[in-house]
Amino acid sequence: MSESSAKAVVDAVAATAASGGWRKATGLAGAAIGVLAAGAAAGVAIERMTVGRGMRRKAALALDSTGPYGTLRGTPGRATADDGTELYYEVDDVEPDPGPHVSPRRRRLFGRKAPAPVTVVFCHGYCLGQDSWHFQRAALRGVVRTVHWDQRSHGESGRGVAQTRDGLPVTIDQLGRDLKAVLDAAVPEGPVVLVGHSMGGMTVMALAAQFPEYIRERVVATAFVGTSSGRLGEVNFGLPVAGVNAVRRVLPGVLKALGQQAELVEKGRRATAELFAGVIKRYSFAGRDVDPAIARFAERMIESTPIDVVAEFYPAFTDHDKTDALACFTDMPVLVLAGVRDLVTPSEHSEAIADLLPDAELVLVPDAGHLVMLEHPEVVTDRLADLLTRAGAVPAGATVSGYGRGSSTAQPG
Repeated sequence: MSESSAKAVVDAVAATAASGGWRKATGLAGAAIGVLAAGAAAGVAIERMTVGRGMRRKAALALDSTGPYGTLRGTPGRATADDGTELYYEVDDVEPDPGPHVSPRRRRLFGRKAPAPVTVVFCHGYCLGQDSWHFQRAALRGVVRTVHWDQRSHGESGRGVAQTRDGLPVTIDQLGRDLKAVLDAAVPEGPVVLVGHSMGGMTVMALAAQFPEYIRERVVATAFVGTSSGRLGEVNFGLPVAGVNAVRRVLPGVLKALGQQAELVEKGRRATAELFAGVIKRYSFAGRDVDPAIARFAERMIESTPIDVVAEFYPAFTDHDKTDALACFTDMPVLVLAGVRDLVTPSEHSEAIADLLPDAELVLVPDAGHLVMLEHPEVVTDRLADLLTRAGAVPAGATVSGYGRGSSTAQPG
């Protein structure tokens, strides 16, 4: 798509929305919303559909009914955020096994007594849910205690009270406080490993910025996956310069207007489902051989995020800057991992994080996009398992496998 074409699409959406012609605008808005739901912007080239619409719908239904992804469940729990929002989490427990594999850091923290088991807490990204960690959750079951939670207004968690009652904007700092509420409820004691993807990684940074003593006293390792510590306003999402500039100019107003017409816009999204599938795939994965069931799984998660939630969260990313908070993670094992072809949070942002954490392990995964933990689960799980071993969370040589493949060419490590 040319620069002028990209700008024309965005301007058309903005002009139609502003004029109040909502029904006329739904087709145009559908394209923009599909991209936004993947963390990008309007005006991308959509790969041509080569399968009939009816066949695609039948295939989607078949994949929905047979795909195992997102079916893992644990012991449910609920935490309450500082504004009263109910946050949903699940715990996968294992029998405590202190053993001899206790890291020096844990010995310093807990002395000679048998330490409480390590808990690995997974934080998901924008327009996703706790099930986005499906492969890693499956691999770690029975190996280490894990907690998976849904960010406010996502998944099974409640709509943000501060947003629905008080009309306040979502902030990354608020998400950091939400994480603290989940930690207090689900992990009242013992060492913690924090794992965050995209917005989830920003949430971990916000926790550190506001509760540095918690990081110092409780956290023994951290993994940042496909995330950023700031300067997200400079990301071009693979669009030409004119298209990016146009999007940045009109996007806040367009999103706000669309969020106020949520019911009508959701109908538009459903009517253009095939378009969404192409856009979501482009901004989620890099390879062409992604398992169709995994692509459909990602599509379902993103589609389930209401447009008013998309609108509420989007402005927070431009304001996000937690570079200074990274200093809290210097005295522990850290994994920084990203897909080389990530268009949402480019791998350069992960490299910038690693530059500020010189002892961190930096892993750049070739032929991987934003949802690297689904596209190449074997790489993410292997590196995460190594991080847990270095942190003393699991014994060296523990079996961490059974995580499946995200593409036909992926091989277990």
